[in-house]
Amino acid sequence: MAAPAEPVLDPPSPPSVFYGNEVPAMPAPVATLARPTDAEFLIKKADDRFADGKKALEAGRAGDARLEFDKALEALLSAPENLPDRGRVERRLEELIEAIYRYDADQAAVGESDKVAYDKSPKDDIVEMTFSINPGTRGKVQDMIHSTASQLPLQQHDTVIGAVNYFSSERGKRVIAAGLKRQAKYKTMIARILAEEGVPQELIFLAQAESGYLPRAMSNKLCVGLWQFSRATGHDYGLMQTASTDDRMDPEKATRAAARYLKDLYGHFGDWYLAMAAYDCGPACVDHAVMRTGYADFFELRRLNALPKETQNYVPEILAMTIIGKNAPEYGLDHLDVESPMEMESIEVETATNLALIADAVDRPLSELKELNPALLKSVAPAGFNVHVPKGTLAAVETAFAVVPRNKRDSWRLHRVSEGDTFAGLAKRYSAQTASISQVNHQALPEAGGLMAIPVAYPGDRTTGARTASARKPAMKGAGAKRRPAPAVASALRQKKTAPKTAAKAAPKTAQRSASKAPVRHTASLRTPSS
Repeated sequence: MAAPAEPVLDPPSPPSVFYGNEVPAMPAPVATLARPTDAEFLIKKADDRFADGKKALEAGRAGDARLEFDKALEALLSAPENLPDRGRVERRLEELIEAIYRYDADQAAVGESDKVAYDKSPKDDIVEMTFSINPGTRGKVQDMIHSTASQLPLQQHDTVIGAVNYFSSERGKRVIAAGLKRQAKYKTMIARILAEEGVPQELIFLAQAESGYLPRAMSNKLCVGLWQFSRATGHDYGLMQTASTDDRMDPEKATRAAARYLKDLYGHFGDWYLAMAAYDCGPACVDHAVMRTGYADFFELRRLNALPKETQNYVPEILAMTIIGKNAPEYGLDHLDVESPMEMESIEVETATNLALIADAVDRPLSELKELNPALLKSVAPAGFNVHVPKGTLAAVETAFAVVPRNKRDSWRLHRVSEGDTFAGLAKRYSAQTASISQVNHQALPEAGGLMAIPVAYPGDRTTGARTASARKPAMKGAGAKRRPAPAVASALRQKKTAPKTAAKAAPKTAQRSASKAPVRHTASLRTPSS
């Protein structure tokens, strides 16, 4: 029997890539790096100079810091007029001028960290005001009163019309404009609280009459704050005062207290004009005037001279401010360069904490933190105090608190690490012991950008010797005091005056506005220098 035939096998399939191992590896195309624009280049150059200036301040070299700050501003002021994206350069210039002003303010305040400077209350000038009627504008003002929507009654009266005329004048309009600029900073917060407490929104103008929206305004009767509370009335409405804090100067707490006080006054008198009059001179004064004359009407009491002179002008002034403020375009007040709204968060400190430490944690000037915390009278916040910080910086504060022990947050400082830092170099910079810095940081330097503790006090926190009489008295910033700009900002102004037209337009109003807030020592105020 024949053997069976063997099956025929198919040849093996060749590999899909027979010479795959010989295919050369092709490199991936190199990504093209975007070239920075001219505007980005100038901003980067300015930011680098600004950072160098901050490092010089940390090292105690104030003169070098000012030179670097000047160079930062000069870089942006050199931008040509036809530069694309010029708006970014101008915005950054405005930000740098504001930041440099604040750092200069910090330097001016070294050694005076616990000295409280108060602003003069505009209320002290009310008694001197006279409201005359202009027959040519009577009809316009009357029509405006009728057409203005207001939760607060707006009564047509000759005194109110006269007050509107006063605030329509060149001098009066400057007062209104200054108040409206500052009002923007607190308007959202005030409107929210007035609504929550169920009182008219127009009472925001009462704060303008009281303080001009200055949280540290003080009257000659020693009333303070945005709403000018006395010690006794403030205490009655929950505004506590201690050696290191004064709630009357906390804008939010004081607004809440004022809304409740006005609501109580309205409940007592049943009339908003009498309630406002009582806010000024006290409810007992108004009660006495009503009982003596038999009239429960503000304008009748005014006609009979039954109220103090200041109170007679007080209510018409608030009504006039309301009419003009709610009709700003009619008076050319609708394009003001207003302050930015207050945006902040709060953190309750567990132990006594230096405000300068928090400023370093959030990488902001100390003066900015002080401005957010006008109720704090000392450089160290007591345990339990709610410290306000810029919005979005709470995480940075918590990171800093993890670096500095709880019982050292009032006496140690922070340092943000830079490339090349060493324990020995930091010891020399802060006049500390190398071993001490190394020990409190566990013998390890954090990476660049990280925070480390320095076991030395901030400048000005360890003053010795007897305080002078002037240091014991509250410093008052008078309206007529002479003013001068901070060195770095003044330099920018000088360059603006001497630079060609293209550079001068780099900040059409920014540098002037920021310079007008430049720091001064003690009680002096500042005026933008004339050409």
